[in-house]
Amino acid sequence: METIPTGFNPDYTEDAPTLDQISEWVGDVLLEFGAPWCGHCQAVQPAIREVLAEHSELRYIKVYDGKGKPLGRAFRVKLWPTLILLHDGKEVARLVRPLRADEVRQLVKQSEQLEP
Repeated sequence: METIPTGFNPDYTEDAPTLDQISEWVGDVLLEFGAPWCGHCQAVQPAIREVLAEHSELRYIKVYDGKGKPLGRAFRVKLWPTLILLHDGKEVARLVRPLRADEVRQLVKQSEQLEP
């Protein structure tokens, strides 16, 4: 299985994983769909950074989304940023255009409710 980075990453990747790769992931992963030039995406970065500092074990991938990008279409992303929380490769929650760290924190806490 590929290594997924933990902690905050300031850069979007155009090398997005495939749905097949995602389905093989174990544990929690936070996907952020957006673009580096998007004002909404830029505005929420401090909030995401704050929450990821509190959850340093959480794996996190920033996916550069846009027209014709298959992963964003597969997840039906319509607005940026869209944060999608995955558990064992399946979507458990999403947050569209968050503004505050509290919103991101509530999203991440949803994974804690899944733990046995």
